[in-house]
Amino acid sequence: MKRVILNKMSYYGAGSRSVLASEIKKRGLRKIFIVTDKDLIKFGVVEKVTAILDSAKIKYCIFSNVKQNPTVAQVKEGLASFGSCGADTIVAIGGGSPIDTAKAIAIISNNPEFSDVVSLEGVADTKNKCVPIIALPTTAGTAAEVTINYVITDEQNVKKMVCVDPNAIPILSIVDAELMLTLPASVTAATGMDALTHAIEGYITKGAWEMSDMFELKAIEMITKHLPTAVKNPSDVTARDGMAVAQYIAGMGFSNVGLGLVHGMAHPLGAYYDIPHGVANALLLPIVMEFNTKSSIGKYAEIARAMGVSVVGLSTEEAAQAAVKAVKDLAIEVGIPEKLRLLNVKEEDLKSLSKSAFEDVCTPGNPTDVTIEDILELYKKAF
Repeated sequence: MKRVILNKMSYYGAGSRSVLASEIKKRGLRKIFIVTDKDLIKFGVVEKVTAILDSAKIKYCIFSNVKQNPTVAQVKEGLASFGSCGADTIVAIGGGSPIDTAKAIAIISNNPEFSDVVSLEGVADTKNKCVPIIALPTTAGTAAEVTINYVITDEQNVKKMVCVDPNAIPILSIVDAELMLTLPASVTAATGMDALTHAIEGYITKGAWEMSDMFELKAIEMITKHLPTAVKNPSDVTARDGMAVAQYIAGMGFSNVGLGLVHGMAHPLGAYYDIPHGVANALLLPIVMEFNTKSSIGKYAEIARAMGVSVVGLSTEEAAQAAVKAVKDLAIEVGIPEKLRLLNVKEEDLKSLSKSAFEDVCTPGNPTDVTIEDILELYKKAF
């Protein structure tokens, strides 16, 4: 038996944020709690949204103390701020960090028995739908606006908690490429490669099936086409919009079937070193793909085709290697570092990282079963 969970409504396209006020009013919502980060305020992205609220005379509060790899402490701070605001809905503006923070705040607000935050790890048995969330992504990578997943760092135990909860899915997503135009090239590259990792892992994970395959192959095709242009020419609205749609499509797939070892290994790197999640994924992806070749060899040929590689005349093994090379070449083209040592990872931490990766909730979805020793060898290869 298969189960599919998607959000109820989304709008796409440059300028689509214009529907925000009317969507808020027709739902009878009265006051908004905005979750975002300070950089998005600094660069005028949040103002593009609040101007719509101001024009419609919709009241709001802003919580902007969200950083990359949001923590338990930040969620608790956001909860207190939400309580004092008196809002009845949350508008999340940002990449995965603000949207994930918003999900945690929204879930706990309606399920206070999880107020310690750490009890949300894994599949939490929440009873109530979260406070309504309207998500406006400003990066093309995490697809947090359409998934049932969110990730919070438990700073005390130095780990990333992957939380999976259908009750946390936003009621509305507005995917507006104009909100992504000020994104720096390095962040565009990292988040774009995060989206590619979602698509590839969602395509080869143990839970994959026809529906998810359809989403992920199209996402791979679109990311390969649009990411280099979005990195090199940030003002290209067509490329930005293509990436925005591609990462959303990837999210619809992996949210329903899970991920794999790349994410399992990337999460500890974020917890230990605060490495951007997309960078960690992009660096690890071709290395883990090589490890998974035997178990996924048939699908790798399809990945190669989706990335525009001709596999005519190639053996299945050669086509699989072509897929790995295409991913590696794309990562290099958009400027992703090739080794963990360039990100100040310490070699003496690799054993601890391997244990954390083995215990990560994403790792069991990998198409090839792994041991801690396997993971350690992959980290060493990446180092």
